[in-house]
Amino acid sequence: MVEVARRQFLSSGVRAGLAVPFVGLLGCRSASPVETPTAPATSGPSPGADLRARFSDLRRHFICEYYPWYGGLPDYEHWDYPDRHPPVDLGSPYVPRLGAYDVRSPAVLEQHARWIHDSGAGAVALSWWGRGSWADERVSLIMDVMRDHDLKVTFAMEPYADDRGERFAADVRWLLREYGEKRSWDAFLLVRDADGRQGPVFKGFRCILPETTTDCLGAVSRVSDYTPDAVWRRQTDSLREALRADFDHVTLLADSLEFARTPAAGFDGIGIYDNLVAPADYAGYATGASAAGLLFSFNVNPGYDQVELREPPAGPCPYAPRPFAPPTAALDWSQASERERAAQQSAARIAESFDAVLRAQADPGLSNAQRGFLIVYINSFNEWHEGHAFEPMADAATLTPDERAVGYHNPADGGYRLAALTARLRPLVGG
Repeated sequence: MVEVARRQFLSSGVRAGLAVPFVGLLGCRSASPVETPTAPATSGPSPGADLRARFSDLRRHFICEYYPWYGGLPDYEHWDYPDRHPPVDLGSPYVPRLGAYDVRSPAVLEQHARWIHDSGAGAVALSWWGRGSWADERVSLIMDVMRDHDLKVTFAMEPYADDRGERFAADVRWLLREYGEKRSWDAFLLVRDADGRQGPVFKGFRCILPETTTDCLGAVSRVSDYTPDAVWRRQTDSLREALRADFDHVTLLADSLEFARTPAAGFDGIGIYDNLVAPADYAGYATGASAAGLLFSFNVNPGYDQVELREPPAGPCPYAPRPFAPPTAALDWSQASERERAAQQSAARIAESFDAVLRAQADPGLSNAQRGFLIVYINSFNEWHEGHAFEPMADAATLTPDERAVGYHNPADGGYRLAALTARLRPLVGG
């Protein structure tokens, strides 16, 4: 599978047969409806002091999702999605402060690492698309720069091939050997639980899938990358057996809200990617995961604002643009006041998701607190297609006339998201 935007399959019909409408289109979804388990609303003092007492390396447990797929001249890889024409016309609702950058640039990586480190986060999760992929070729350089800024690196296992499930254990072992053992573990993230036990953590997308999907006309088709739960279980069991002597444990998370199939497939817990999962639902889903014996990880996010196709895809099924999140009245992006309103909504989502994450993590009645586990993904540092990057945007006043003509959503202060994250995270981790 080529490296694509996470939701490039909007027109493929894959989504039509899925019963959980809000989980990321290229994420691992449930095959049956999942109701949010009820959980009491929680309030009271911040759990930060307790987390600092339990996790001496607290900042390592806050991990920025990082996308190494952006290129510069001559092809501007990924900046040209979908049918855009860089460097002015980008596959993003926003112009980044660094413009259409190339992740092969040490200067770009240095700036990214400084921003991430200064926010209080202690690690990045690289979007990984298989051995020898465009993104994989950049891993060593990225790790060098992150190491120099006291940041660790882990991997988010993308749906890079239809038979990815058959290779999962071998690919994880390869990542550990190539980017851990061969580098003497200088930059590889080994998560330390509250009891001091250490081990790597990997999150997978599109793992727990339905076998078939039904389109708007009722036509049933096979989901090409469906992997039976029994196959996943063989992979996860063999991986743990192979690494038993090397680590205290290996934590495997699936981006899934299916609380029966996820443990049956051998995953330790859920790692939810989708920013359309409302923070108000985190406590309920954490309760459901705990009841199923699963760990859980929810994300801190600024919402969702996907770059859209300019021409609806051909086909009999209607195309519906993805909604802006958090939900708000229709926005007129041509108006500066409306762009500021959107920024205010995004800042509110950052605060809401951050607080909801901490409450769920610290709840003594749930599995994470009971088992000494803590992982918080920050979604994302630089997934520009979906409009949820914490990486600073250009300030609106700095856009060129040609960029303004494209209709970008940049607000007056392009750094507001990273500033909002930093204001909450740095005091928590101690910095």
